[in-house]
Amino acid sequence: MNINVYQLSKSQNILVKTKGKTFDEITRELPQGFYTTFSTLAQATKVLGLHMHLQRLYIPAKEQELVPSIGESTLRRVISKLVESSLPKESRVRLVLAKSSGVIYVLIQPFEALASQIFDEGVKVVTAELTRRAPRVKDTGFIGASIEQRKLIHRDIFEVLLTKKGNILEGMTSNFYATKGNVLITAQRGILLGVTRRVILRVARGQGMLIKYHAPNIYEKLDEAFLTSSSRGVVPIISIDNHIVGKGSVGKWTKILSKAYKNYVDEKSERLIE
Repeated sequence: MNINVYQLSKSQNILVKTKGKTFDEITRELPQGFYTTFSTLAQATKVLGLHMHLQRLYIPAKEQELVPSIGESTLRRVISKLVESSLPKESRVRLVLAKSSGVIYVLIQPFEALASQIFDEGVKVVTAELTRRAPRVKDTGFIGASIEQRKLIHRDIFEVLLTKKGNILEGMTSNFYATKGNVLITAQRGILLGVTRRVILRVARGQGMLIKYHAPNIYEKLDEAFLTSSSRGVVPIISIDNHIVGKGSVGKWTKILSKAYKNYVDEKSERLIE
């Protein structure tokens, strides 16, 4: 699937056509920078947590006294226009703000939803002893640094979980959670604080769950496990490193939180243009 790449400036948007490459492959070819990835909703008019996604670019840029090529309000308008190219499908969008110049790049491709089988039956994941250098900053340098670990993802393996001393922190491209009874367990330190993660914690409390901030060990007995990301929502995990999680099927709390998350997305997603 082709991906359109745009280089944004105050005066013009330059389109660079690509073919046969992934978001990560293209990102590795761009100047190193801060990035965020999300999908559009409601016929390309809304995005969940859009302001938070954009702040992943503008906050670290400000901290480094870097002037972005365009401001947030202008960027919203540009994205709104560019994603029309994918209609009637939604768009998957990645934004990269180059550290060297402040130039913002926009990567866009038609969004392809995961097969319903993934949500109905769950996925298998593996672990790797790896952590982010600066967990609170989404830096494209991590994409290159984790290239070998990303090769572990193939037909039967959906995601790689990052661990430190055997404790599960997060997924390579997602946040990780486990449950024991009505307790939701997730790491708080050493992870990227995902936009979807914030919603999951909120709806979990709304469903009567308790939250425990703890990085579970890979050998710890868990009732359920799942991961989340902006583009994929709530994805059930049925095995970690070939060890069955819970009963090896999608658990009760995972189903409850998945439904609550979808309702939240429908009600609370932001309009692209305010």
